[in-house]
Amino acid sequence: MPEEYRTLATHLMMVHTEGELTGADDYTQVFYNLAPNAYEKFVCCERAAEEVHHYELSAQVLADLNVDASGMLTQHFQTRPYYANELVRGVRNWMERGIFSFLGEAVVLEHLLEFQESSYAPFSEIFVKQIIKDEHVHVAHGFRIIRDACASDAGRHQAQQALDRLWPHVLGLFGRDESKRSALYVKWGLRKTTNGELRRHFVSKILPKLAALGLVVPEMAFRNGALS
Repeated sequence: MPEEYRTLATHLMMVHTEGELTGADDYTQVFYNLAPNAYEKFVCCERAAEEVHHYELSAQVLADLNVDASGMLTQHFQTRPYYANELVRGVRNWMERGIFSFLGEAVVLEHLLEFQESSYAPFSEIFVKQIIKDEHVHVAHGFRIIRDACASDAGRHQAQQALDRLWPHVLGLFGRDESKRSALYVKWGLRKTTNGELRRHFVSKILPKLAALGLVVPEMAFRNGALS
């Protein structure tokens, strides 16, 4: 394959592979300790196991390119260089955990839906076979937490507080609008859209879902993030 293509594909897979392992750390090191009951702790363990499995699938794709991703296993999730965002550095309460999965993992899903049509077939295959199916479940679990909370005024207030704090970080998961690398991904067919295009698409989809729950995005974060 052309050297530019190999470099871009490898970087994209490194970001994804690291992100999967960081997801497992989020569930076991952060969310598990916040879970309000045994069932939710059990679910956190299930989700973490799925994330580790996704890491294994992704690491194998990298191994086929002679890239060893095993070093990620010994890194603390706050020190991994490829998947840096305030959202993945820990949430403060169970409501923020719900927002993390409902919105943060929905951002991840938007990327994965693009990756399933990636021009690098070994990469796209792992999403079609397993990862996208699991990620839908992760997002649905976060939605359930927030939906149940919004059934009461007090719960909706807590959910709004969590949304207010995390919304800018959710938008940040898309990366910079002006990213040259995202444009190159599109050029080589590794992705279908740029960071900015995908962010705007996500916002247009998620706003009606939030409105149905009685939630609104912070006006300033929306203006500075989604419309930038």
